[in-house]
Amino acid sequence: MNVPPTPHLQSLGQRATLRERVRDALRAAIISGELEPGVVYSAPTLGARFGVSPTPVREAMLDLVKEGLVVAQPNKGFRITEVSEEDLDDLAAVRLLIEPPTVRACVPVIPEEDFPSLRELAQAIVDAVERDDLVGYVRADHVFHLTLLGYSGNRHLVDVVSDLRTQTRLLGLSPLLQSGRLGHSAAEHHALMDLIEGRDGAAAEELMRRHIGHVRGLWASGAEES
Repeated sequence: MNVPPTPHLQSLGQRATLRERVRDALRAAIISGELEPGVVYSAPTLGARFGVSPTPVREAMLDLVKEGLVVAQPNKGFRITEVSEEDLDDLAAVRLLIEPPTVRACVPVIPEEDFPSLRELAQAIVDAVERDDLVGYVRADHVFHLTLLGYSGNRHLVDVVSDLRTQTRLLGLSPLLQSGRLGHSAAEHHALMDLIEGRDGAAAEELMRRHIGHVRGLWASGAEES
């Protein structure tokens, strides 16, 4: 079958941690919808897009099979799993229970000397949008939020949120990127940093609630905000 193009998949080159880098990029491409739910992709096809041989792609896909993101199709490739609207609602509901109050609890304990490095992580999200790099956006967003939650000191909580974010689908990001509106959402991360630096935990918690709301509304469908 003809495989739809997957834009913004950056060439990874030959690197020591190639399998991990390919796996992370594929995961981000699935979350963002660059790799479409229900479509079967072959390792050679994806390898050509990454500029690598099919082997690291195949190995990375087998890792993603274990995460439930793809299903192996013998002699064909890997089918991207589909997630129902009900499942996405449930994922967002659990994230709302965990992330906003955790961010509030983290605000007073984040060392001031860590503010510049957190700002750099927030800027990486903005930079990805400016490069029209949707996969890079998802990856940078993932790193920023898990780093922030890491100040809770609860690695189990961070692992749970990481898994919830992996299972989420943000199929509306591509039209938002094309329209230029994703830049406004990217800038929210600097707004969050303003609140963190001001030690305003309550406002940071509320911003996180709106942020997760975007995941199930604006980011999920690409619809205009009301």
